[in-house]
Amino acid sequence: MKESKSSYKEIVKATSIFGGVQLLNIVIQLLRSKGVAVLLGPTGIGLMGLFNSTLSLVASATNFGLASSAVRSISESNNSQNNFEIKETISVVRKLIWITGTFGFVVTIILSPLLSNLTFGNYDYTLPFVALSITLLVNQITVGQLVLMQGLREITLLAKAGIYSSVLGLVISLPLYYLFGTDSIVPAIILSSFAALIVQYYFARKLNFTTAAVSLKLAFQKGRPMLKLGFILSLSSFITIGTSYIVRIYISNIGGIAEVGFYNAGFAIINTYVGMVFSAMLTDYYPRLAEVNKDQNKCNELINQQIEIAVYILSPLICIFLIFINWIVIALYSSKFLPITDMIHWGIMAIYFQSLSWAIGLLLLVKGNSRHYFWNEFIANLYLLGLNVLGYYYFGLKGLGISFLIGYILHFLQIYFFAKKCYGFKLERNNIQTFIINLSVGILCFVLSVRLGDQLVYLIGTPIIVAITIFSFYKVNKRIGLLEIVKSKFKK
Repeated sequence: MKESKSSYKEIVKATSIFGGVQLLNIVIQLLRSKGVAVLLGPTGIGLMGLFNSTLSLVASATNFGLASSAVRSISESNNSQNNFEIKETISVVRKLIWITGTFGFVVTIILSPLLSNLTFGNYDYTLPFVALSITLLVNQITVGQLVLMQGLREITLLAKAGIYSSVLGLVISLPLYYLFGTDSIVPAIILSSFAALIVQYYFARKLNFTTAAVSLKLAFQKGRPMLKLGFILSLSSFITIGTSYIVRIYISNIGGIAEVGFYNAGFAIINTYVGMVFSAMLTDYYPRLAEVNKDQNKCNELINQQIEIAVYILSPLICIFLIFINWIVIALYSSKFLPITDMIHWGIMAIYFQSLSWAIGLLLLVKGNSRHYFWNEFIANLYLLGLNVLGYYYFGLKGLGISFLIGYILHFLQIYFFAKKCYGFKLERNNIQTFIINLSVGILCFVLSVRLGDQLVYLIGTPIIVAITIFSFYKVNKRIGLLEIVKSKFKK
């Protein structure tokens, strides 16, 4: 019981640390989004989204998934308490990071005419893609610093690095947008990537680690399991990002670049502002799960604990966004972006199911069975792509939200039954009850938000939000004594 309570405390501690980081990042993202919306408009956001999605597509094909596989390797080495093994693993990771980063850089330069034609339907953006190629190398080196801190579970340093990177990126980009408009998008992306590298490198150096001498041959030899898993992860990521890329190109061809801007803005709200809980939890949850990946009972326990805390934290946030979405869209962007509210209403309901599939899905990753992970992701992306295309064709932006919800319901069922059959995973009864209660409250808020006028929905919805927030706090407090922890912090 004590061990279980301690595990819950670790989850909440890591979530609170990175939740604070995410909140600060949200403020920064708010300023960035507002600035971009006002200074560049939907077309500017659409243009930026097309650049970033294209670069992400190339990166996923060339980075060999080291952002995930390296964390797993470093976590396992760190758990062994063998200093030489830790040094050697870090050295191997660093060498592979440079190789894959350079590979991405070269590939982007070579393919720049093709990327321009595929993304924009002409060759006018060939030189911008050549310029942006440097970000593939810079971002991969940045990943090398991140996986080091995450694998060693240096969450405080990782948190600080995240905050300063976001602040510096904001300080650099907004003045450029103001002075040069859409012409500054490419320079802003490049300078922001260098800023992130400088910050992450500074904090990673605080670990005071030493490296071992590793030749290129030894790096490939020792890093083979990492590269093998990473290749499958990279391939899965390529398919996922490729699916998103195809959807953006499809929207651009059917509805125009401004529609892509609406699409990007809508899912930025879902994935950034509500999905911050996943980002906050993932930083500590993934290495913890990787450490116990050989003990299925411990894996099951940790996954169920993570699901429980995630649902309690996410539920009030989802309800807030459902009830106050009009005000949130105007605050984050402008009234020009109100067409995305229907898409968000449907799409944000998917977060309930995403919280389950996300927590369970990482089990496939930490087990190191790359084939299982790949085929699950491949199948999921096939039906997600089909649903997105059909959804947008028949219902426009709202259809994308509906397809997102249906897709994640299917994804949860797929991942759950696969994990149950192959790894003996079982969702605990109390978690099923918790999920049903919170989902029911979310459905109520959804119905209110689409059926009632603004004043009435605020009047009825606000007490519901207060009630679900109190309920969630009570449940988390019951698990870990949250109230006592907060009181002790204030006394200090």
